[in-house]
Amino acid sequence: MTRLNKFLAAAGHGSRRSCEELIVSGKVAINGKVVTNLATQVKPIDTVTVSGRRCRREEAVYLLLNKPTGVVCSRLAQGRRKTVFDLVPGDLARLFYIGRLDLDSEGLLILTNDGDAAQRLTHPGHKLEKTYVVELEQDFDFALVPRLVNGFMIESGYAKAEAMFKISKRHLKVILTQGLKRQIRLMFLKFGYKVRKLQRVQMGGIKLGKLRPGTWRLLTDDEIAGLKGS
Repeated sequence: MTRLNKFLAAAGHGSRRSCEELIVSGKVAINGKVVTNLATQVKPIDTVTVSGRRCRREEAVYLLLNKPTGVVCSRLAQGRRKTVFDLVPGDLARLFYIGRLDLDSEGLLILTNDGDAAQRLTHPGHKLEKTYVVELEQDFDFALVPRLVNGFMIESGYAKAEAMFKISKRHLKVILTQGLKRQIRLMFLKFGYKVRKLQRVQMGGIKLGKLRPGTWRLLTDDEIAGLKGS
């Protein structure tokens, strides 16, 4: 048997916590009977419905997408703009993204129907390392690196980089464990530098590699194991 919130999460209804909210709100039924007890167990022969619609446990799916600029990380339609979900097959289970990228940023994005993993890896306390290649519009004063690593306040909170490495006068590799809104752009803007290009190239041990913009691939078993263990 499987605990009900775990069953719902495996069926693509979000994290276990959000599934618990579905249960408590009376939207979940087993064999036609509404259940609100969070300790409820699901047997293999049971029929589980959410708001009247039957749900089944889905095989876990993990994708690596190379998000192009101009594509939005959103489940909702964005007018004429494409969303990241327009770039993956529509017959896949409902997916969640791990670590969003803003409209003007590109690179590595992980999509999964594993709601528990998505919530755990995006939680601020998890500190998943994310590596970016940043191109600035002007030469950078690398004497500022200690201030960016030590951190300071921006609009979305206290921001700091874990490490920064020089690639060229205008290019840097930036490692973050935070995920504040537009964090890298605002950190450089604090010192008068505008970001021309921002690309995420690695999350944990998973690398973007040579995947073309707008295309995707399944994660390998080793990558999935590393992601879950990170």
